[in-house]
Order: sequence, then structure tokens, then C-alpha cells
Amino acid sequence: MPFIEPLSDANLEHLALEQIVPALLSHGFYYVDGLLGDLAGGAVLDQVKEMHRSGKLQDGRLAGSAPGIHRRSIRGDKIAWVSGSERGCEAVSLLLNLMDKLVSLCARRLGGRTIGERSQAMVACYPGNGAGYIKHVDNPNRDGRCVTCIYYLNKSWTEEHGGVLRIFPEGKSYVADVSPLFDRLLFFWSDRRNPHEVQPVLRHQVRHHRLVF
Repeated sequence: MPFIEPLSDANLEHLALEQIVPALLSHGFYYVDGLLGDLAGGAVLDQVKEMHRSGKLQDGRLAGSAPGIHRRSIRGDKIAWVSGSERGCEAVSLLLNLMDKLVSLCARRLGGRTIGERSQAMVACYPGNGAGYIKHVDNPNRDGRCVTCIYYLNKSWTEEHGGVLRIFPEGKSYVADVSPLFDRLLFFWSDRRNPHEVQPVLRHQVRHHRLVF
């Protein structure tokens, strides 16, 4: 199936420089809805569902956890890492290319910072049995990932499904709740400025899908 990039270079530049960068600098996070549209976004979802169906997703690993702590009490997702070049990941590749362009554009305005490379995308699924991910920081030592990007794939999401991402902005008196709506792309600083958690996914028939970069 052919995929048509939904945003022109001019629109990407406007999104990056006029919306994402100012929001990151002032609030530490930003999200945009309707990034790919129903057709291309649905194709990404179909490919992620096929990864899940075929058994490619495994329990998310823990780094540096204390002995005796049960993994499920910290994170309950199943994950796989993809580059986009794998067979059956054409729509995921479209999304990654779009992300690369946006992040490169943003980097020019963020203090001249150079983005040397992008990690593989983490395909994550929360099974809908109360699984979540407790409060954590993606890169507490500021020695790797600069910006975390999450693309959500949950059609017909409602509050009773759960899975909201709650951000605890450093030094702020408020929290920010981001609903995991289909075709929503979220950006936030990966360091200690943005501790965050994935609240429990509550309904068994709902699987909470997302791609993390």
C-alpha cells in the first residue's frame, strides 16, 4: 500500500519551529494530533498489531531494579525494538522518517544542539489488565536520549480505558495528563525535567499501543 506523507516540508518546519520548540522551552512538552491521518496511522496500527499477534513483543526489561522487586509492579508492558527497515514495517518507516525530520528541525533552534542519531523505536503494548509503568525518568544522567517522542495508536479511546501518561514537570506545582489518543504525537525532555508515569490500563479488551522514540 502506498503512503503519502501528510505534511509538506514547509508545514513540518512550521510545526517544529513555531510550535514544538517554543513549547519544549516553556513547558517541557508538546503534543500534536492528526499527525498521519486515518489511512497512514491505521497502517501503523495494523503493523503493530501484527507484531503483537505474531509474538514479537516481549516483557519490557528493567534496568537497575533492586532484587526481589517484581517486574509487573514497575512496568507491565510488552515491547519490541524496530528500525523501520524490517519487512512489514513500511508504515512504521514512514513515521520514523517524519520524526527524524521534525527532530532535526527542532535541534537547530535548541541551542545549536546536534542530534547524532536516533534510537530504534520501541513498540509497546499494555495488555489492559491494570498494567502500567510507575513514575520514572527516561534518561536521568543526560547521557543519551534528549527528547522522548511517543506516537499513540489507540482508536476509540475513552477515560475508562486508562493508560494516561502523567508528566510531573520539574519545579512546577501541577501535573500534565496526556490522553493516549490515536494519531497523537507527544514530545518531552527525556531528562529529570520530566518524570512521568503510565497510569494503569484498565479494560481487558483494550490493548494500549504506542511507539516510543
